[in-house]
Amino acid sequence: MKLTYERFDLKVIDPFRIARGTTTVSPSIILKIDGGFGEAAPSSFYGEDVETVTSFIERAKSLIGEDPFKLEEILRNIDSIMEGNGSAKAAIDIALYDNLGKLLGLPVYKLLGLSRPDSAYTSFTIAIDAPETMKRKTEKAPGFSVYKVKVGVPGDEEMIAAVREATKAKIRVDANCGWKPKEAVEKIKSLHKYDIEFVEQPVERDDLEGLRYVRERVDIPIIADEGVMTSRDVARHYRAVDGINIKLSKCGGIREGLRMIHTARALGMKVMLGCMIETSVGIAAAMQLSSLADYLDLDGHLLIENDPFEGLGLEDGKVVLSDAPGLGIKKRDDS
Repeated sequence: MKLTYERFDLKVIDPFRIARGTTTVSPSIILKIDGGFGEAAPSSFYGEDVETVTSFIERAKSLIGEDPFKLEEILRNIDSIMEGNGSAKAAIDIALYDNLGKLLGLPVYKLLGLSRPDSAYTSFTIAIDAPETMKRKTEKAPGFSVYKVKVGVPGDEEMIAAVREATKAKIRVDANCGWKPKEAVEKIKSLHKYDIEFVEQPVERDDLEGLRYVRERVDIPIIADEGVMTSRDVARHYRAVDGINIKLSKCGGIREGLRMIHTARALGMKVMLGCMIETSVGIAAAMQLSSLADYLDLDGHLLIENDPFEGLGLEDGKVVLSDAPGLGIKKRDDS
């Protein structure tokens, strides 16, 4: 099979600030295996960048082979190259699934034996900014049934209050590792009056005891994100959190994402499907698993102004997946 790839610099509509920093342009590597597309959305926080992704892909080229139906064997071989490199592995994984779906004339979710995601309500993210600006951004994005508010910096409560003033919809809070455990407990208790659905990653990613400390002292559910890379991490977070956020570009793609979902369910944990700042390729890939999730945060393609792909719809705050074969997306300049 033929493997090619190219870089895209995704321009964020508004500066995207979280507790760890601000993004205005986010690199994406779009990979193609025969007719299938995949995407890597590398993050330095997870030890990846454009160079590490392209280096990994070059090493993986010789393992792709000629038979698209040997998907499991190919992905096992890709995994054996080295640990980590989640977004690079995800690009290959997603492209293989997209290609196989197109060859068989089936959407990927049907290949996996899953249901069509008909209730795919996504949150829309409001990044850190001045409270009045966050209020305006919420008002400019009506129609969503849930908003995710980035916090983890001084003035958290004022920002959440401003968003709550702008909407009666559900609000989720994401601190992106921005609080210490005792601080997190105080902050979360102060948020009850804003009717918060859950709090995502309140403390540092490797602080399991801190997560457990927070969870035992608050009534709002706690979701882990940054510390949950693969299915092994799901088990480590058992009883430290109420649920996990799975991102395909973190874990290595659809195959490992499914494993994480099954592991979480076996442990009685909630499942959230999230994303990076990415194109419709990455979002469409996550959407294939969305019928298995409790929560969706699949708005990465809505935050950029130059998505090179099309095929996803948005209706009343729901991401609408095409029933076209594979991922259901195509490049904008393709006929």
